[in-house]
Amino acid sequence: MAKTVEKGIVEYSVINIRDFALDRHKTCDDYPYGGGAGMILKPEPLAGALDSVNAREIRTVYPSPSGKVFNQSYAKELSGEKELIFICGRYEGIDQRIIDIYVNDEICIGDYVLSSGEIAALAIIDSVYRLLDGVINSSSLEEESFEGGILEYPQYTRPEVFNSLRVPEVLLTGHHENIRKWRLGKSLEKTSNYRPDLLKPYE
Repeated sequence: MAKTVEKGIVEYSVINIRDFALDRHKTCDDYPYGGGAGMILKPEPLAGALDSVNAREIRTVYPSPSGKVFNQSYAKELSGEKELIFICGRYEGIDQRIIDIYVNDEICIGDYVLSSGEIAALAIIDSVYRLLDGVINSSSLEEESFEGGILEYPQYTRPEVFNSLRVPEVLLTGHHENIRKWRLGKSLEKTSNYRPDLLKPYE
């Protein structure tokens, strides 16, 4: 991403929510109404931070285990935005009123829970910025996992033999059609083994 920033393709800035806290202790969290374990990020500091970057006018993303599942097509959709704002939650999350007022996309990156939203936000950012023009050669994006709805085929490079394992013969033939068929077969095989759910639309 550093090279992408150097080229002027992407710009980013980080905002410290604590800078918008209302008390001298810079308090940004409090106990949840209704009881329960953990703490909730308070709405006032978050609102101040979001208002400072005109979040109501910009697509705002909140990574959350209870959001919509993220995938490659979602990444493509977000890559079409001129600007994006990410809210990084902590503890038990953020006050629902912030979500109601500011958030356009509540996104889940997987069926698990992280201790904070920074890692989830970075995962989404990484999957989105690489789709922008000038970041990666377009031909490299065409045969990735999920591009055709299935997982990518196995890849090999030199040496031809490693630990007594040989590169599949078909890849050494230079026969493009046979290589294409082999790769498709391996993609379907891998998808069937690891992500059979992806094959359901093609049954």
